[in-house]
Amino acid sequence: MPERRRRPTLKDIAEETGLSSAAVSYALRGLQVPVQTQERVREAADRLGYTGDPIARALASGRTGNVGLLCGSLEDIWQQSLAAALGRGLLGVGRQALIVDATNNPDQERKLAMQLVDQRVDALIAMPVDPKAAHWAAVAERVVLVSIGDGLPGAAAAAEVVFDNEAAVADALRELANAGHRRITVLTSVAASTPDRPAEAVVHRVGPALGITAGLLTAPYDLAGATSAALRMLTGPDRPTGVLCLSDSLAYGVYAAARELGLRIPDDLSIMGFDDHPLSALLTPPLSSYRWPVEELVATVVRLTLDAIEATDSGSRSRRRVLVAQPRRRGSVGAVRSVGALG
Repeated sequence: MPERRRRPTLKDIAEETGLSSAAVSYALRGLQVPVQTQERVREAADRLGYTGDPIARALASGRTGNVGLLCGSLEDIWQQSLAAALGRGLLGVGRQALIVDATNNPDQERKLAMQLVDQRVDALIAMPVDPKAAHWAAVAERVVLVSIGDGLPGAAAAAEVVFDNEAAVADALRELANAGHRRITVLTSVAASTPDRPAEAVVHRVGPALGITAGLLTAPYDLAGATSAALRMLTGPDRPTGVLCLSDSLAYGVYAAARELGLRIPDDLSIMGFDDHPLSALLTPPLSSYRWPVEELVATVVRLTLDAIEATDSGSRSRRRVLVAQPRRRGSVGAVRSVGALG
């Protein structure tokens, strides 16, 4: 096995140039030494293959240039796309995203959040699985914390960019009700309701007013898991005629289950999604969904994160932005034509 080459140090440059280590350090930072000396030191550093130690630089400056991006679940293809877009946006302002996946598990979310803080990220951007978890308060005390999708009611987050889920869920239920659907299931990845994730509350409040019977069912984001949950839903008693999926990834599982059972969309089953991933327009029929303004979302999150990192007033008040989804009406919703249980 070849011997690993030793990394050049400031001492090596000092010996090469006949200067002290302190003078070399100043020269590399352009401080307190003549320009000619700075040029001589940089030439020696290039010749020796010297690169600055990022850990030492972080200890000296208090910054690592890294921003943690904690995703709720990268099985959700919309979160995958958003994470990639945020990574590009952060690179554009000189920051590097460390993207990790909580796998829709609150315990994993807590462990990863603390690990990122221990790695001295300059900020942590979270798409929380459990917005009400106690660990968010501890995270916010140690690092700039920015949440996406849901607010963090127990934490002093630097910024929150949340979705107006209530308006979108109510609009979707009205569309299904107007098409004659009276048995509707809302498919979600998490059953817990929060102020910014109010699906259960909206269903219970809006459902009776619309004359519909609606219930919540949890399912995983991955295609196999979502399909399995949808099969159980569609072969059970009083199967729904309309399904609202709070992620397009969940809707793909319902499409797969409907195809396996021979159900026609939208004749036998109407389906609506959330997030409007580009793939959704390519389905047969195309999926009706709700589109969040992703470009605005990314620009807002990057700007608020950078502002919070650079801020000198650590006591500044939390900043909150609310984004509104735009409906994308397509061919996956139709009038009720056939109702019944499959056996």
